[in-house]
Amino acid sequence: MAEYELYCFAQSGNSYRVALMLNLIGADWKPTFVDFFAKGVQRTPEFRANLNEMGEAPILVHGGKKLSQSGAILTHLAEHSGKFQPRDEDERLEALRWILFDNHKVGSYLGTYRFLRNFAKPPGDPTVINFFKARIDGALGILDKHLAGRSFIVGTGPTIADLSLVGYFYYPADEFGFDVAAERKNIGAWLSRIKALPRWGHPYDLMPGYPLPS
Repeated sequence: MAEYELYCFAQSGNSYRVALMLNLIGADWKPTFVDFFAKGVQRTPEFRANLNEMGEAPILVHGGKKLSQSGAILTHLAEHSGKFQPRDEDERLEALRWILFDNHKVGSYLGTYRFLRNFAKPPGDPTVINFFKARIDGALGILDKHLAGRSFIVGTGPTIADLSLVGYFYYPADEFGFDVAAERKNIGAWLSRIKALPRWGHPYDLMPGYPLPS
């Protein structure tokens, strides 16, 4: 029996953050598929009662713990494994600052924008999609400027702040209609550094549910 069980699905950047960290730390883990698109299982009373009252993925089961929200899960994994931890109090606060920025300004906008373009039925209203694109451009400008002259988000090595922020950036550019790595050189270089870490894996390889049934 695996030490860690991750409830996830391949299209979820929130889930990918956790799957990637589990892989990078060499954890004994297994993915369990959450059928988000076909069955909406995460919204059922059973799922909310037994796994996550918020009706969301990812969920990490570790021993007697059931953890949700990717930032909390990454923090738990860093503390438990001793890997990808910020080095001191100042770095911990800085990492938290960027994780919160990611959850509110980067991943949330990218995830919603991508969903409306690719998965929503009917597709999202163009006015709404354009609104999200403008917000994404602003957030990416902040991130790209922060990465100028530095290799990672906090300190001199990768931390959970990096693993949070990369959540949506490795999905195919055609799912977004623009190529973040090509258009933002500092983000592109940083993504290459994360991709070069031992045991890095693509979201569609690490988690079940890709491709979606036609």
